[in-house]
Amino acid sequence: MTAASALSLLPVAIRRPSSKRYSKKGDGRVGFRVFAVFGEEDVGGIQKKSTWEAIFEVEDPRPRVPLSKGKFIDANQALEVARFDIQYCDWRARQDLLTIMILHDKVVEVLNPLAREFKSVGTIKKELAQLQQELAQAHRQVHISEARVSTALDKLAYMETLVNGRLLQDKNTNESSSDIISPTPSTSSVSMDTVKTASPRKSLNVSGPVKPYHPSLKNFWYPVAFSGDLKEDTMIPIDCFEEPWVIFRGKDGKPGCLQNTCAHRACPLHLGSVNEGRIQCPYHGWEYSTDGKCEKMPSTRKLNVQIKSLPCFENEGMVWIWPGDEPPMAILPSLQPPPGFQIHAEIVMELPVEHGLLLDNLLDLAHAPFTHTSTFAKGWSVPSLVKFLTPSSGLQGYWDPYPIDMEFKPPCMVLSTIGISKPGKLEGQNTRECSTHLHQLHVCLPSSRGKTRLLYRMSLDFAPILKHVPMMHLLWRHFAEKVLNEDLRLVLGQQDRMIRGANIWNLPVSYDKLGIRYRLWREAVERGDKQLPFSNQEHE
Repeated sequence: MTAASALSLLPVAIRRPSSKRYSKKGDGRVGFRVFAVFGEEDVGGIQKKSTWEAIFEVEDPRPRVPLSKGKFIDANQALEVARFDIQYCDWRARQDLLTIMILHDKVVEVLNPLAREFKSVGTIKKELAQLQQELAQAHRQVHISEARVSTALDKLAYMETLVNGRLLQDKNTNESSSDIISPTPSTSSVSMDTVKTASPRKSLNVSGPVKPYHPSLKNFWYPVAFSGDLKEDTMIPIDCFEEPWVIFRGKDGKPGCLQNTCAHRACPLHLGSVNEGRIQCPYHGWEYSTDGKCEKMPSTRKLNVQIKSLPCFENEGMVWIWPGDEPPMAILPSLQPPPGFQIHAEIVMELPVEHGLLLDNLLDLAHAPFTHTSTFAKGWSVPSLVKFLTPSSGLQGYWDPYPIDMEFKPPCMVLSTIGISKPGKLEGQNTRECSTHLHQLHVCLPSSRGKTRLLYRMSLDFAPILKHVPMMHLLWRHFAEKVLNEDLRLVLGQQDRMIRGANIWNLPVSYDKLGIRYRLWREAVERGDKQLPFSNQEHE
């Protein structure tokens, strides 16, 4: 095959017919050929001899003009010869141009393989129409796939509800295994409806008057105050598990927690004052140290008197107590915000609601676009599906589609990290995709059967200058109270219905996962299980 690298073009050789050829006999017309030289590839280092190859033949358009026998031609003959010469030159120029174009096409064909794929406009239009048909078919297939995915998600949500229902069953139930219908995967909606009818949802039984707290719930460390609120000469009265306590600092600056009742005449000690690291009763001046011993009894002989005290410890800016009868655990859970965050607000509120109901509310984010329409969720759209994604044996995870990570830390703490772009707005699909974040800590201390002491701490990883803005803490408190009041009216309504006999966990669904796990954990504690569910913690 002729190689492109060996291609060489020579000037077109055109021979004018000689006078001898005009005198030859024949049809009276002569012609000429157009040649080009094509070199061959080297074979074994020896180049083959170039050959002339005829591209095309053309015929001389001029008719033979008979010459007169005389020495001169007349004027008419001269004009005729000149006219045909001009016509011939024009024709030759056209043929030369055609020759150049043909040779150019051959060069392009050899040197440019893309030229072989040249397509006409009509061919391109035809292929474009075919591609449009394929694209439309792909769109239809995508819609079919989306419908299948939606159906699969619905089935997954239902199966997850069945799993939650199985977890909610009492392990000592008397139901036989033959009465339990196990649904099998099916693409038929009829079979799924049959399964739904045959296997009713299970529910937690959280109804009736608020019961006294189980003693097992006391055997945990509970944060009860922020360190910044406990000055050297101040006292903080609290209720914990329906018992009154008072917190103050001793001579060494360490906090102590005493029963908030004087041994003499049962006067509340927090109405008194702190005197040299001892709390003084306002009634008769009896003074108690942080271990509960009465060290001063003015106006009478000193007796050996001691009131009840609790193990008290200060860690990471919070004061902790151990209200249980069992020996305290050696490790305190960490409630610090992640690295890079600065604490901007620490707020304490006393709420007239049972602490478990408040925890149920904090562990649920699906209610936000319906409840918090005038605060942080203003303008939120309602997602078609809300999920809380979590390990099978964990009390933490993240919300989908919201960029919020959440964790329940026993016995009563909720930690959450929210990805935000500006106040009240969410962005991204998870917290890692967001540039700024808000970290929250909620501590729901069980004060009594109908009251909760709420400790709230807010931290930011941006805008550190806000810490130095005067009166900013009042603005944070106003906003926190506004958000809380949106929840509180609903939770108080739940508490009222619960006391009247309604079950507040009558029909749990898939996004209730974290709240259900909290309730199952609490039931295990109250039963006295040694190994608690959804954690590696053993309950002593």
